[in-house]
Amino acid sequence: MECLSRFGNAPTIATVSNVRFKFKTTKTQRTGLWLKAKVNDDCDPLLQAAINAASLRFQETHRPEPLFVDPYAGCFVPPDIQMDLKKHSHHYCLATKFIDDKLLRTANHIDGLKQVVLLTDGMDTRPYRLNWPTSTIIFDISPERVFKNSAEKLEGVGSKIPRSCVFLHVPLESSKILQNLRAKGFNGNQPSIWAIQGLPVMTLASFEEILFIISSLAMNGCLFVGELPAWLTETEIGNKSTTKKWMDKLFMSNGFRVDMVSYNEVSSKLGKELAPGSYKNILFVAEQLRFSDDQMETWSREFQRVEEAGDEEGFEEL
Repeated sequence: MECLSRFGNAPTIATVSNVRFKFKTTKTQRTGLWLKAKVNDDCDPLLQAAINAASLRFQETHRPEPLFVDPYAGCFVPPDIQMDLKKHSHHYCLATKFIDDKLLRTANHIDGLKQVVLLTDGMDTRPYRLNWPTSTIIFDISPERVFKNSAEKLEGVGSKIPRSCVFLHVPLESSKILQNLRAKGFNGNQPSIWAIQGLPVMTLASFEEILFIISSLAMNGCLFVGELPAWLTETEIGNKSTTKKWMDKLFMSNGFRVDMVSYNEVSSKLGKELAPGSYKNILFVAEQLRFSDDQMETWSREFQRVEEAGDEEGFEEL
């Protein structure tokens, strides 16, 4: 049971010493990130973190006036779960509602193919419980062993992806996440929206790799929304101006304009009372300011075509 105590305050973030991320970065190619772990199934920290988050969604679902309804969270939690239905809303649940709304609003305003990329703990039920518009392709990047555990339980309760939508999984352990997304059909010339909540972020380098992947694949104007562990800022959390400056620098260096979102403001707008106590995550919304690699390649081909056409016309005039 000792392995569970580490996740009491931050159920969506795995921070354990026996789980290790590795990264390969060269000047010519950045190949992604992958997870290597040797843990027992009985005390798997990533699995337990995902279950803790699911338990919060399960409890929120059973409140008199829930922020959201997750009909599938119950299949992940133990039957003897202790329910806490106090009037206060947990920060995690407020963030979940905020991210849900941002994802659906954005997807519903995209014409044609909609690409949604979820960076999760492996037990994210958004692909099943949200009312996705037609022609939505949902990619889930998460720890494979947790995802497999989740998929079995979801199949057991009869969960279904909305009709005309596609759901694809990319293992976090893969050393080529960017390439795997493309291989599964991700198109950098089509709009996309990205969300992170629960993905095990172990180091600042791992999150910088995530930003690199998104910056390479997301079109100009695409959104990246979600929660980050506050320790990434390497600053005093209570110093908002310093944290904001750090966030601005990190995101802008990867081509994003970022806004920090106040949990208090979210709770106020939703008419909810925020639970007391600290919460060691940062809620944010970022916009891609650069062009994706695919957009740049398309522009380069078009520019070359125009140049060649101009050369041919000039030769005919001679």
